[in-house]
Amino acid sequence: MLYELIGVVRPNRPITEIKEITRTTGSLVLAAGGVVRGITNWGNFLLPKPARKQGATYHQGHYFILRFDSSAKTQHAVRRTLGLDPRMIRYSVVKMGKTQWAFAWNKPRSLEAKSEPGEPGSADIKKRFRSIIIRL
Repeated sequence: MLYELIGVVRPNRPITEIKEITRTTGSLVLAAGGVVRGITNWGNFLLPKPARKQGATYHQGHYFILRFDSSAKTQHAVRRTLGLDPRMIRYSVVKMGKTQWAFAWNKPRSLEAKSEPGEPGSADIKKRFRSIIIRL
């Protein structure tokens, strides 16, 4: 399965620490037979709300994104490792779906093109999208 990890590291840390965290996470995935699809460094940003971690309150953090393919067991090991790391403020792992389906979102495609139910551009996706827009 394809997963996307969004991690927030304590601010004002050297870039070598962020590289070390991503390297550790990536090596966990690779050791279990997974594939790292990409790493994106977003830099320092304000947090949506103040976060408390180990007695300190943080208002900003260093964001990074890691996309990887792995089993659910490996994803759980990644979450456990990041949860024990004192340099991390917050993290979230989102299942993007099967590899072929997730990468289909990146292909240019007309919304009117015929597709399977649940695929990008299908009628049920368009209906759900319209209902979300109406609620906003």
